[in-house]
Amino acid sequence: MNRKQFFLGIILASAVGALVALAGVNYLMKQNTASSFSQKQDTSLVNWLSDDKFVIPDGINFVASAEMVTPAVVHIKSNVSVDQSQMGADPFEEFFGFRNPNRGQQPREARSSGSGVIISEDGYIVTNNHVIENASRIDVSLEDNTRYTARVIGTDPTTDLALLKIEAKALPYVRFGDSDKVRVGEWVLAVGNPFDLTSTVTAGIISAKTRNIGILRDLENNLQIESFLQTDAVVNPGNSGGALVNLAGELIGINTAIASRTGTFNGYAFAIPSSIVKKVMDDLLEFGAVQRGLLGVQIRDVSPELEETLNEKLYTSKGVYVVDVNEGGGGADAGLKAGDVIIGVDGVETNNVAKLQEMVARKRPGDKVEVKYLRKGKEGKTTAMLKNISGDTKIVKKEPPKVLAFDGLTFEDVNTGVKQRLEIDGGAAIVSVENENWTKSGARAGFIITSIIGSNGRTKISGAENLIEVLKRNKGEEIVVLGLYPNGQEYYFEVKVD
Repeated sequence: MNRKQFFLGIILASAVGALVALAGVNYLMKQNTASSFSQKQDTSLVNWLSDDKFVIPDGINFVASAEMVTPAVVHIKSNVSVDQSQMGADPFEEFFGFRNPNRGQQPREARSSGSGVIISEDGYIVTNNHVIENASRIDVSLEDNTRYTARVIGTDPTTDLALLKIEAKALPYVRFGDSDKVRVGEWVLAVGNPFDLTSTVTAGIISAKTRNIGILRDLENNLQIESFLQTDAVVNPGNSGGALVNLAGELIGINTAIASRTGTFNGYAFAIPSSIVKKVMDDLLEFGAVQRGLLGVQIRDVSPELEETLNEKLYTSKGVYVVDVNEGGGGADAGLKAGDVIIGVDGVETNNVAKLQEMVARKRPGDKVEVKYLRKGKEGKTTAMLKNISGDTKIVKKEPPKVLAFDGLTFEDVNTGVKQRLEIDGGAAIVSVENENWTKSGARAGFIITSIIGSNGRTKISGAENLIEVLKRNKGEEIVVLGLYPNGQEYYFEVKVD
């Protein structure tokens, strides 16, 4: 059995679909005064028992933890676009390559589901990126069946995490725990919505720590971080984004993947540790984007096989071998060299690549880390300043997109990541459609308009503001709207501009 067969059991709670609309312009600047979830969670003791009051009953009892956590684990349902076959030909299709809604079936909306965890009383929710990726609409249901429409604050594919927001107050939430203190053999609970079975709790133990299963490989310049907690608590499709908690009801991980030959639980599940989750959530809350501090080295696990390949003695059976050092990076500035073996960061042993990546992923550009290493068997220490992917220490904020309205429609600029993925250099995404004429013509939230064909010919759309200008120029006329969905499916429709 090969590695791919064993480890490609990720809980895909969502399919490729349409673009998430980020409404509420400047929300973070206007309404959010806390810059971290430690501050936000300290504002209330909702659904929480402090350390001095929480006592684990005699024997193993999961009731207290389950009762604390279950109300704060939500059911997430996403609308995604699914392509369908069509019949016949159309001159627009032949010339432009776009689907005509009047020939064959329109792209239909499918529903997919997963889980999420409320982490503040004012409605911030952590989930997996793959649960909400490319969704045109995100619905959130609480345990009491109260329902909300969520918007995306930010996502990080490199850790498979996303931060959502619903407009609510005084919500129950799960307090962050310390995944560093979790021990192998410790009892844990997994809470989520497997197979649409809401508010499901399962129990197990921590089977291992710092697991790298290669499930996020080849993402965004190979900056993916995998340092999973492994558990035997039962986790299945739909549990993605749900909570892994200790017996004190503290969040120690976000359930993300399973090792399976069948796609369902076979004994091992994997959760992103809270040490990474909290840092990513704080970054998305404060900046709208994750701030990645990089050591600037290419690395591999120390192993007998590596020694054999190198034909070199490494003087240790565990650690992280430095294959190469990037010129101008933090590691190079600190004096690290190819052939060094990193054995610790900030006083914590780094026995493998996963642990080293986890320790560095907690930092931001400009932060300093103490690195312990072996060089030809001799131990050394150095201090490295982490840099971003651009090679400097700047913190980059992601500004919320402008949301502009026109005649019952709202539009926003397409974010850089979506443009790069779809290989387009402009366009405007539909945020909402409350115009009956446009709805009947086939306009859908999430659709990206790239061109308009009117009486003056074809006009390329650079952004939301440009689109509204073009629509105003064509007021009262029939136009052809060309574009594509975030899954890459091209499409067009004809509509009269009122």
